[in-house]
Amino acid sequence: MSFAESMSQLLTENNLLFLLSGLKTTLIISVSAILLSIVFGTILGVLRNDGPKVLKFLATTYIEIVRNIPNLLWIYVVFILFKLNSYPAGIVSFTIFTSAAIGEILRGGLNAVKEGQKEAAASQGFNKFQVLLYITLPQAFRSMLPGIVSQFTTVIKDTSLLYSVIAIQDLTGKAQILMGRYYDLGQVFVLYGLLALIYFLVNYLLSLFSKWLSRNWIYQR
Repeated sequence: MSFAESMSQLLTENNLLFLLSGLKTTLIISVSAILLSIVFGTILGVLRNDGPKVLKFLATTYIEIVRNIPNLLWIYVVFILFKLNSYPAGIVSFTIFTSAAIGEILRGGLNAVKEGQKEAAASQGFNKFQVLLYITLPQAFRSMLPGIVSQFTTVIKDTSLLYSVIAIQDLTGKAQILMGRYYDLGQVFVLYGLLALIYFLVNYLLSLFSKWLSRNWIYQR
């Protein structure tokens, strides 16, 4: 079989749509995890930065433990210990891990807000919660947006772990299924090359968006 024939057998419309359906699954899991992580990560970051002593200790402990254990282990823990179905297990495990990262990013953003602004707000009669809600958090979120986008790219890449652990047919999972149908070495290289290209394009676009945020949301404020 010639190279052209083997490629024509691999790069069919059905196969490409099959891979794109896997990409859709990857993005659904990634977006769900990052949105949930922003919520829980914000709580963790606020508590770690300026929470009551006990809650600050608990938030710090959570962030340090979770960030220093591979995400792969959290996937196993959630899937086996909590006995969740594959999709919820994937979202929950990535939320657990990414919340810790977002919490640390937010803490950095909160620390970047100048104390003078907090004092000025307090002098105008704002209580501690109002200072956090109206002064500190908006500025912290503004400075952390590029970091969140960068974390999003990490989540997208790490979803490739899900097929091997809990058999979710994400982009990598769909490629693995296709791999079982083709044995020609050229087809294998092309399929993995196409997989790498899709991941690269998605994450490169997110990286460009992150750079745009850095230029237009931080340095020009």
